[in-house]
Amino acid sequence: MNQRPPAELTARNFPSAEAEARQQADTERYAGPDSAYRLAFTDTEFLLREELRPVRMQLELLKPELIQQEQGIRSTIVIYGSARIPAPEVAAQELEAARESGDAAALRRAETALAMSRYYDEARRFAALVTTRSRAYRTPIYVVTGGGPGIMEAGNRGAYEVGGKSIGLNIVLPHEQAPNPYITPQLCFQFHYFALRKMHFVMRSIALVCFPGGFGTLDELFETMTLVQTGKSRRRPILLFGRAFWDRLINFQHLVDTGMISAGDLELFHFVETAEEAWDRLAEHYGFEAMPDDDKEFAEDA
Repeated sequence: MNQRPPAELTARNFPSAEAEARQQADTERYAGPDSAYRLAFTDTEFLLREELRPVRMQLELLKPELIQQEQGIRSTIVIYGSARIPAPEVAAQELEAARESGDAAALRRAETALAMSRYYDEARRFAALVTTRSRAYRTPIYVVTGGGPGIMEAGNRGAYEVGGKSIGLNIVLPHEQAPNPYITPQLCFQFHYFALRKMHFVMRSIALVCFPGGFGTLDELFETMTLVQTGKSRRRPILLFGRAFWDRLINFQHLVDTGMISAGDLELFHFVETAEEAWDRLAEHYGFEAMPDDDKEFAEDA
């Protein structure tokens, strides 16, 4: 007499949505583009309706969150900075081409780009430092960038070159911006909503490191400083690379003198010049050197 195998206690009572989506077959009568027969969650045209915006926003919140949980990512360091700062080798080539062209304006731009390219190198070295020095921690620290070129590429590249994972949070823009080639593929995300992208930047961050940049970099920096200043987000190190750049761009003391911010608000951030100095600031804040590796665990934002 044949006996059936014992039933599993944890077997599903209903088929999964994935299974039903795979099994669904179009019927001849209802297979046309005007048919409403498709399952709602497989119907892209339906999901893109204006009324479904809250659902799409929830998906953009959940997808990176769930995947990072699955990848064991709990602590990150955010690297902000310009997409327009080239790698030194690229800047050197562009300078040579400008010299050969005889275009004075192009030569000035190329000389400036070469001078700014030192920040690419520092971002790259800093990301490598973070990745290698935190590798043995109970919660390793992962670099996260906006996923594009320039300083973002440098951050992902630094982690990649020492065999580490890194995250890229790309955004759909009117002008095409492909993700740089150094992001860990499982951690390369694309966003439609700026607000949700910025939320993911800070959700797991234990520090924010900001290199010179334009409107986007300033937006990300000041939103984060506002969240900390107002107590909406926990205090964490905010490091600005290149004091000469920031002092010329923003007169922070003028904000204090005119009563726009408090003198204590100047302590929300610190200036650094090198990758090593930035790491030392973080080590001092968190006591990295004093703790055994298996105790180095960092709290998340809710």
